[in-house]
Amino acid sequence: MKPLNQYYKFIPYLYFIAAIAYWFTDVNKQEGISAYPILLFAVPFIWQLFKPSKHLNFTLGIVFVCLSSYMILAYLSDLFKIISFSETVKSFIIVGGLFVFTNFAMSLWMIRNSIKKTF
Repeated sequence: MKPLNQYYKFIPYLYFIAAIAYWFTDVNKQEGISAYPILLFAVPFIWQLFKPSKHLNFTLGIVFVCLSSYMILAYLSDLFKIISFSETVKSFIIVGGLFVFTNFAMSLWMIRNSIKKTF
């Protein structure tokens, strides 16, 4: 159990790296070589795996909490029919909702890790 606890703090970074890899492969199938700048989004997360920084960790957490909060508001506005979306957008509601709330949870986890290391 002890080795598992050592790698427990890396789960949010690995999640965001996996999400970026999925985004890259999806865009790469359609766009080709213009998808490669997407991989630059993974650099801070990979950096955190090899050389952890409290400030970068906290910054990434805050940025992604803000982005996830915005996505949650958009998701809830669709659920409550505040704004009407097209049918293609509505087809991704379940997967999108899972993605949105997982992003939010992972962002809070990163902030918790940075606060936990500080004190």
